[in-house]
Amino acid sequence: MKLRDIAHSRTGDKGDISNISVIAFDEADYPLIEAQVTAERVKALFHEVVHGEVVRYTIPSVGALNFVMRQALGGGVTRSLALDAHGKCLASALLDLEIPDRAHPV
Repeated sequence: MKLRDIAHSRTGDKGDISNISVIAFDEADYPLIEAQVTAERVKALFHEVVHGEVVRYTIPSVGALNFVMRQALGGGVTRSLALDAHGKCLASALLDLEIPDRAHPV
């Protein structure tokens, strides 16, 4: 299943940093999301776009993860010639991440 089946996201950006939060629709799915959506996986997913570190912050009280990705916006929104590879586009790509089905966790 895709991550978007059990989570939604919010985004932000400042300078050359993109910030993506992944929030479980149901808190019962948070452990699966926490286990499957690691900083390493996010870095691998965006390896062509994110050239700096990816740091994951866990926020179990609201069933959310927050990813801070440095050197992610081609120098920054106002300096980039990219059409729109910014926060919302990256979040949509992240929500397409394949994760194991709830009934068959790894």
